[in-house]
Amino acid sequence: MGKVLVLNASYEPLNITSWRRAVVLLLKGKAEQLEHNGKYLFPGFPLPTVIRLLYYVRIPYKEITLTRRNILERDRHTCQYCRYQGEVLTLDHIIPRSRGGGDTWENLVAACVRCNVKKGNRTPKEASMKLLTRPRRPHSSLHFEIVKQTKGNTEHKWRKYAIGL
Repeated sequence: MGKVLVLNASYEPLNITSWRRAVVLLLKGKAEQLEHNGKYLFPGFPLPTVIRLLYYVRIPYKEITLTRRNILERDRHTCQYCRYQGEVLTLDHIIPRSRGGGDTWENLVAACVRCNVKKGNRTPKEASMKLLTRPRRPHSSLHFEIVKQTKGNTEHKWRKYAIGL
């Protein structure tokens, strides 16, 4: 029946849970339903897709490891120069390592082999190549799960709640 996005009282995404757990939270009065998918569990009770807790839950900050896989997930397995999507992607340093560019979230992007070779040992500006998005560190590990769930679906009900991720 689907997954449900759980928001904190501040509308910040907290986690993704099963529809059963979400219904329990609603029935116990611990959450309110914000979005539903049009299907009904029983008359007058639509199945939720997004719920918001009625109380604030403090979550500890968890550092997300900088790995090739996480960079590719952040960039949705898409070349950040030409929009190529596929399995054969490399990592490109925006400011080349030979010029002092480091291995950081803000300096690494997914790039297809063709664009990576074309850019070479130059900055995107010097190579007359424009980045699709400005790279940044993801705020939450939940970011990756939401990206997977909304991939290719521009009408997904979660999209408007995941903007800050």
